[in-house]
Amino acid sequence: MTAPSVESRFVSRREMLSRGALSFGALALAGLLHEERRLSADSTRDGGFVQPSRRPTAKQVVFIFIGGGPSQVDTFDPKPLLQRLDGQNVPDSIGQHVPRIARAPLDGCLASPWNFRRYGESGIEVSDLFPEVGQCVDDLCIVRSCRHESPIHAPAEYLTMTGSLQGTRPSLGAWINFGLGSFNRDLPGFLVFNVDGSLRPPGIAAGFLPARYQGTQVNVDAGVPHIALPATVSRDQRVAQLDFLRALDSTYRARHVDNFELEARIRSYELAFRMQASAPEAFDLGSETEATHEFYGIGAKATDAYGKVFLQARRLIERGVRFVQVRSGNWDAHSDLEGNHGQQCRATDRPIAAFLRDLKQRGLLDETLVIWGGEFGRTPTYQKGSAKPGRDHSPSGYSMWLAGGGVQGGQVIGRTDDVGYAAIERPVHPNDLQATILHALGIEQRELYYEHHGRKEIVTVNGGQVVHEVFGDT
Repeated sequence: MTAPSVESRFVSRREMLSRGALSFGALALAGLLHEERRLSADSTRDGGFVQPSRRPTAKQVVFIFIGGGPSQVDTFDPKPLLQRLDGQNVPDSIGQHVPRIARAPLDGCLASPWNFRRYGESGIEVSDLFPEVGQCVDDLCIVRSCRHESPIHAPAEYLTMTGSLQGTRPSLGAWINFGLGSFNRDLPGFLVFNVDGSLRPPGIAAGFLPARYQGTQVNVDAGVPHIALPATVSRDQRVAQLDFLRALDSTYRARHVDNFELEARIRSYELAFRMQASAPEAFDLGSETEATHEFYGIGAKATDAYGKVFLQARRLIERGVRFVQVRSGNWDAHSDLEGNHGQQCRATDRPIAAFLRDLKQRGLLDETLVIWGGEFGRTPTYQKGSAKPGRDHSPSGYSMWLAGGGVQGGQVIGRTDDVGYAAIERPVHPNDLQATILHALGIEQRELYYEHHGRKEIVTVNGGQVVHEVFGDT
């Protein structure tokens, strides 16, 4: 699918509304408002857009965030030595080259309960936890050397999704929504599926960006909440209501030109009005064939929830939503690793693989960057004090993978030590991953910025290194 072309120059909403030629409601109803564009890098007062400085390899992004910390040595980073050392302490020669994380002692190795098998022409090994995703391995670039230094869930997630540990900055989706917008003016540019309630708000927040760029949460069964007109309200009545709100807001806005909260509220009213026509169709899974439902695992107990989510994600990508975040939480396996990861993978393996295959056969994978991974990994050792063994947090070396959007599949980047504790070859920091995602979208990280408190803030805070190998570049 070729995304709709986007004009390079538009009249801003603010200017059109200030001219007063048409009412707010009529503008929304007639669809005459264009997406704003930033024509100058210094024009950040009301946000806007950047022009990619290079030809993008991806136009849209789907980030599958695995909350809680999936274990790398049980999923995408096989360690034969760990199997042989089961129950023994990690040799002193391992883990000495990186600072030890206080809550990740290296005693009592725990062998993986799962076998690894080679898949595809690349022969990359993937755990039996992911037999369906394993069959897509020739489309995956697995980064086995992700690392940072926070072993605590919240700050580690904030680092992964916002670029810093504090949780006060804009999320990656908000930045991309701010920088590039959506191809579909009738749907938000940043949509979030919070399947199991594990969402931490900073992961979708706009931070210091204008509030309208934050993620919009989606219920897979109901779509965007409260989008339908009440049965007792006609479209003419809704237009009149919007006109009345505009009249009230215009006086206040004239005195508070830089009130981004008010701007966001006005724009949300406008977008919601347009969505009342387009969103019901976009979220109607009933229009898909029975074979498609079965392909995604919809109707099967283990896979129904995520099957619906990933089928919906495919429909949103088809309709031009720029950034989709799918959150899968509860991977925090301090105890009962086998039960925890087993259940989580049964729920997600088939739907994720179906999503990748569906995008590919529709010609969408080439322009859609898909990322899978969490805030950190887990130790190669067992956590004491549990009847059923589990693993503790470990940010020293863990795995994430990328697919589509110009990614060279069928390759592994980086390496952890022989038991999977620490990245020892080509370490990749979350800021490096963020810079790499922007690179795929055609943006050099310092081109996308927002002036805040006198500083040109960027996604990667102080900068990251693009992992060019992801795209087959040397």
